[in-house]
Amino acid sequence: MSALMIRDLHKRFGSVDVLKGVNLDIESGEFIVLVGPSGCGKSTLLNIVAGLEKPSGGTVEIGGRMVNDVAPSDRDIAMVFQSYALYPSMTVRQNITFGMECRNVPRAARDKAVEHVSKLLQIEPLLNRKPSQLSGGQRQRVAMGRALVRDPLLFLFDEPLSNLDAKLRVEMRAEIKQLHARIGTTIVYVTHDQVEAMTMATRIAVMHQGEVQQFADPETIYNRPANLFVARFMGAPPMNTLPARVDGGRVMLGDGSVGLPIDAVGLGARDVVLGIRPECIAEPGRRFGDAAPLIIKAHVEMIEPTGAETIVTLRLAGEKMIGRVAPDVRLALGSEAEFAIDVRKLCLFDPKTERLI
Repeated sequence: MSALMIRDLHKRFGSVDVLKGVNLDIESGEFIVLVGPSGCGKSTLLNIVAGLEKPSGGTVEIGGRMVNDVAPSDRDIAMVFQSYALYPSMTVRQNITFGMECRNVPRAARDKAVEHVSKLLQIEPLLNRKPSQLSGGQRQRVAMGRALVRDPLLFLFDEPLSNLDAKLRVEMRAEIKQLHARIGTTIVYVTHDQVEAMTMATRIAVMHQGEVQQFADPETIYNRPANLFVARFMGAPPMNTLPARVDGGRVMLGDGSVGLPIDAVGLGARDVVLGIRPECIAEPGRRFGDAAPLIIKAHVEMIEPTGAETIVTLRLAGEKMIGRVAPDVRLALGSEAEFAIDVRKLCLFDPKTERLI
């Protein structure tokens, strides 16, 4: 049975279509991430699942039960908000148990639940503090603890890490992933951060302009993007996308001065958009599996050392591309340099439909 099933979901605010026929099947125990730019509809979708917004059309089923007209409190869900939403006058213990008190859960059961989640989240020393005495990461743990004591069918996370600094985001990301591995409850997680999506999800739904562009595991999203939007949105730096032409088993870049071998059986001669990830453009000594790399010469336009690697902007066949080289590779700005290209992972897109060929 699906933990969450969304069918032909629409949402309009006045004359604006925010969701345009969203369909998702989410299995029990999955960690699903909804990712996309601001305004793509991901938070609206989460709010509809939570019951905080009414859909304009379509259905939402949680655990096999249609919940379009079911109150949020009766949907067997727990939500963790971006703002934490903690009561400032209550202690951590009171924040965690408040919802249980409202449901008349016996004191012994409340104490047992607090003991369990405080150990799970390592917040035992914080139970008598108030939110003003906590750091951002500690507040986020408390918000998660309040959700965990419900033992729901579905956890909903709405950009829970966006208020944290970069270092703490990385730490909390790992904690949430480990938490999911321990409890096994289905999680639907909204973020605009593609790194969060790639590192945490079992499957990712990439959204744009109210539609799901692709719903797949992270490896497929990254290596076989369904269209140019997904290719350009997922990845940092994003996939290089260049005008090209397929002809005779080769894809000719830009001005036609450079050709890359490609398996293009049945495509004939046609215009395409070539997609190539930056890590597929590296220093000449790099090996890409068992395949011999293609060596090309390109003009170096920008060099950005990051410590673990160096990001290089280069120009090839009149087109700008971004590559990644080892940190000890010395390149001269404005020079011509050799680069190795991994031709195994090239993607071709239709320039009219923008779909993967």
